[in-house]
Amino acid sequence: MKQIQISGKKREIIGKKASKELRKEGLIPCNLYGEVKENGKPVALAFASPMAELRKLVYTPHIYVVELTIDGEKHLAVMKEIQFHPTTDAVLHIDFYEVNETKPIVMGVPVKHTGLAQGVRDGGRMNMSIRKINVKAPYSHIPETLEIDVTNLRIGKSIKVGDLSFEGLELVTPKEVVVCSIKATRNSVASAASEEEDEE
Repeated sequence: MKQIQISGKKREIIGKKASKELRKEGLIPCNLYGEVKENGKPVALAFASPMAELRKLVYTPHIYVVELTIDGEKHLAVMKEIQFHPTTDAVLHIDFYEVNETKPIVMGVPVKHTGLAQGVRDGGRMNMSIRKINVKAPYSHIPETLEIDVTNLRIGKSIKVGDLSFEGLELVTPKEVVVCSIKATRNSVASAASEEEDEE
């Protein structure tokens, strides 16, 4: 995965009012969940980061491991959850999860199709059902994309998560979920009918 650097400052005051004031200053309230636990639950480190820095992490199709520098202290993390305003789509809050070289994490990895599908060459249309597949592995083993060869995919056929495997990765998305398929179009139906007539 690519790495990105983001700075932050610990939040001393927590609550809706304090969070609103931070956002007015161009800062986004964040939490970092790591190894520290209390009563069996992870303890959150509350901090705030500039939206100017977070923008490149939020508005991108890529996935990143984040080097967080909070009051001079460095943490490696991944973005776990992001909360948007229901009407304005403004970023309200972000949760990060601390990672290390050995502990597996679950992360959605973008799907990338390679090759020209036979069904598309025959006039069909490629239909992408999902953009990401959830995988489980230590962060250093997680690739930037999952490449899927669609060259032999024909009209009416599909590729499901259960059809795929990637070395060193456990696929967490359910096996029956369709990743992509080839749908028939008027052109492909007309072409098939024409071929049948020629054969007759």
